[in-house]
Amino acid sequence: MVSNTFHIGGDLGVRRLGFGAMHLPTEPASGRAMSVAVARRAVELGVTLMDTAHMYGGGANEELLAEALHPYPDGLLITTKVGVARSPESGEWRLDGRPATLRAQVEQGLRRLRVERIELLQLHRIDPETPLADQLGTLRELQTEGKIGRIGLSEVTTAELDRALEIIEVSSVQNRYNLLDREHESVLAACEAAGIAFLPWRTVAWGASGQRAEIAAVAAETGGTPTQVALAWLLGHSPVILPIPGTARIDHLEENLAAADLNLTSDQRYRLNRLSEKPDRTAGP
Repeated sequence: MVSNTFHIGGDLGVRRLGFGAMHLPTEPASGRAMSVAVARRAVELGVTLMDTAHMYGGGANEELLAEALHPYPDGLLITTKVGVARSPESGEWRLDGRPATLRAQVEQGLRRLRVERIELLQLHRIDPETPLADQLGTLRELQTEGKIGRIGLSEVTTAELDRALEIIEVSSVQNRYNLLDREHESVLAACEAAGIAFLPWRTVAWGASGQRAEIAAVAAETGGTPTQVALAWLLGHSPVILPIPGTARIDHLEENLAAADLNLTSDQRYRLNRLSEKPDRTAGP
């Protein structure tokens, strides 16, 4: 039986199937109104984990969620990310894990989200030009000051996760991962062994036509959609996986969240698992 809940950091309980807010437009006014409606509908349907970031509109996405949901209902976790900043010279986004930048973005996130503490704060990317100890040390200081509850990482390797665990307690990892893109399988395994929440982004992706056909076949067998099959596969693949599919449409939101009720048989999982296997390139033509 697949559990629908997980305790991040061992104590912060959420429903495993969450919502990624990145795709919610903040303008024009009509788009913003729909975004507010989608965020509110997500909470109505029981979502307790929402993901945003400073990079999403330079904080505009954080402000949108606060407009839609503040005062927040009990049990709702909004996690945000810091560590990517816009260059004042070029206007392009770049990695920036300098302590002053991280502190400033956390303070801005607190203000935009209208909270006194960010219960889960994730480092959007590790900045290779700033010592890791300085980046994580700054977040640990903010945690000690009570401005951060738990610390997570995003787009890390197993080696980077191991290094981080020597400095801080890691509560979550957010890496790209889905049924057809399992590059970070070893990172997921490390998270599972340590009880660290694994928040896959880009939760749905289609490969070659044969692969899509297999997913479509399983969808037909279950009475679900290919998207629901991909999400149900994630939920059953590991108990630490907390998918955060995003959408700007209420019908897609409802479709995504219904995946929690889709049960896959062991045979269906076996067939889906084979989709990510690499072909034997040494075999004959």
